[in-house]
Amino acid sequence: MSYAAALDHLYSLGLELVSPPTQPGAPPPPPRKFELAHMRALAAALGDPQLSFPAILIAGTNGKGSTAATLSSIFTAAGYRTALYTSPHLVRVNERIQIDAHQIPDEDFARLYFHVVAAAHALVDAGTLPHLPSFFEVLTALAFAWFAEQRVDIAILEVGLGGTLDATNIVEPILSILTDIALDHQEYLGNTISAIAREKCGILRPNGLFVTLPQHPEANQAIGEVAATLNLRAISATQFIPHTPDAGAATAASHLASEIWSEAPHLPPNQYTLILDDAPLEVDSPLPGHHQQRNIALAIAAAVTIRNQSSVNFYQTSHPSSYKISNANIEAGIRNTQWPGRLEFLTPRQGPPILVDVAHNPAGAWSLRAAIAHLPDALPRTLIFSCLRDKSLAEMSKILFPLFDSTSFDPARNLDHIILVPIDNPRAADVQHLLAAAHNLDIPAHASPHLTAALAQARSLTPPDGLIIATGSVYLIGELRQLLAEQAG
Repeated sequence: MSYAAALDHLYSLGLELVSPPTQPGAPPPPPRKFELAHMRALAAALGDPQLSFPAILIAGTNGKGSTAATLSSIFTAAGYRTALYTSPHLVRVNERIQIDAHQIPDEDFARLYFHVVAAAHALVDAGTLPHLPSFFEVLTALAFAWFAEQRVDIAILEVGLGGTLDATNIVEPILSILTDIALDHQEYLGNTISAIAREKCGILRPNGLFVTLPQHPEANQAIGEVAATLNLRAISATQFIPHTPDAGAATAASHLASEIWSEAPHLPPNQYTLILDDAPLEVDSPLPGHHQQRNIALAIAAAVTIRNQSSVNFYQTSHPSSYKISNANIEAGIRNTQWPGRLEFLTPRQGPPILVDVAHNPAGAWSLRAAIAHLPDALPRTLIFSCLRDKSLAEMSKILFPLFDSTSFDPARNLDHIILVPIDNPRAADVQHLLAAAHNLDIPAHASPHLTAALAQARSLTPPDGLIIATGSVYLIGELRQLLAEQAG
């Protein structure tokens, strides 16, 4: 069966969190309820591939992907065959499944996809499963099968949703990582940070190791209580966060950003020196934004924790009994990290540059807002925004829209604009809801019927020396990147 046929069948299962409609054109049914026993049954039918490689499991609300990509790059730089599983993808589904920064080939994807689906159909026919696995469950099983087949030395796995019932949670991680936790997906995970934190703590194992950072007090308390119950060894990544610069340094950084902008548009990079084992560790990350320093710190702490283990209980003797990761490997891994769509500048052939960021919840919006503060204040800018209807649109609009208010008393914003656009996703917020959010703030905004029109409108409104900023959803950024690639030919 072909790769195209595999994709057609995969998308017929419905996207993440959405079951397929009962009839073409019908509204989607209620969100699917997940059960980890179903994923275990599917994995068992495939020979339990997830037990053939050591894994590090990463959960959290924000920063999971950046932490996973950085840590994966560190292991690759150390010479280990490193698997990376992330979600969602920007343009191609293969992006989710990688080894040493190389996506799974189309032919392997198709072959393993139909192998997984055949096993699933057999389980449904036998009554072991009540229905076919979800989009995410099938992809996770496919990834595990490929990683096992390719005999990887380590797999870095990003949790898709929550932790306890996520399909990735059938592995037995040698180390778990908890990134920053905030309100998101409340309909699945709970309405408080404490409840969400406990759900994400489902990836922790009794007597296990986990790496995290101090964060919201409610999250800290929940994590601490779970850690004590499970007799966990907790490793704080605090020592790997650089000291906060003083006011003078911040001002200098702002001037530097203006100088950099006049040469080639980008934000000040994360470059700083840490001390590790009494030696300097030079951090030079391609991922900008102050918030990335926390994700980098988590990746460093995980690598250091793993390399300091004299013996790790791996499942097969073919895997190393310990990992040799030098400071130079950590530096190279950070420097070579690939994680597009995160405060990324794109320079298309026509029109002004475009800053894209996948900020999809209030915490992500605050991080983007902090990054925008580093841009030259007089820079004319246009916002292209969209989000999913189950996201906190009101809160995200309050964080971002005032930065582009052409009716404010700030003369620097006189040439700014906001363009609202729907995205091609069954969970997308419609334009009327997006417009209502702007109107509730008394901030002017334009509406476009689709992204092609929105981009053309943004280019016509934004002067050549200005900037277009696109954000609000991973799906928006993926659609925009694909559109720009098509326009580039």
